[in-house]
Amino acid sequence: MATTFEAGFRLDGKVALVTGAAAGIGYAISELFAAQGARLVLLDLSEEVQNVAQKLPGDHLAIPCNVAENAQIQAAVDKAVEKYGKIDILVNNAGVALLNKATEVTEKEWDTTMAVNLRAPFFLAQAVARVMAKNGGGQIVNMASQASVIALDRHVAYCASKAAIVSMTEVLAIEWARAGITVNAISPTVVETALGKKAWAGEVGEAMKQKIPVGRFAQPEEIASAALYLVSEHTRIMTGANVVIDGGYTIQ
Repeated sequence: MATTFEAGFRLDGKVALVTGAAAGIGYAISELFAAQGARLVLLDLSEEVQNVAQKLPGDHLAIPCNVAENAQIQAAVDKAVEKYGKIDILVNNAGVALLNKATEVTEKEWDTTMAVNLRAPFFLAQAVARVMAKNGGGQIVNMASQASVIALDRHVAYCASKAAIVSMTEVLAIEWARAGITVNAISPTVVETALGKKAWAGEVGEAMKQKIPVGRFAQPEEIASAALYLVSEHTRIMTGANVVIDGGYTIQ
């Protein structure tokens, strides 16, 4: 029999919308939330998101979606509400990392980074918060990065977008608290997703690990566990926080 503590992490009856759900951190979050009883609305640019919805236990809705397009965002939210009647949880996880020297960043690289990493999370949060407010509240988790609090070479657009996510999180937390909506951010270090392993393979990865006090990168499941904590019954008082998961990198 589950203890009260364990029951606080159950998501039975909850509807959770997760972006970037087809792979990596988004998939790990979706997998964990489904295991805890949530019904999922899975958004991803990749059609693979349909297969994810079928693999996970439970009744889930998969929507191929370009979150950089506001019309597609609103259409996805409308579909979710039409199917489930509500949205209790939003995880803004989808993101891009287009790295370049500050003197070489193109207008397209800058605009794409801001569209996916910043504009999309805001307008998704806005659309979902309107639904949540009518139903007594909910929880929003925005995926930021250690790049939100430190500078990284060749990351000017990425760092700017993630720092803005944290600031946005804080403002939304204040504005929506009385509506029963909590808004928090997670800032991971390098995460060993399939893309992360490829990007940080070999000497560059080993050099980066040497800068992290615990000597390793994060695992997708560790980030998913933090997301579950932030949407659980145990964190109703917690809002406006930026949970840094970086093995001590940013405290040096």
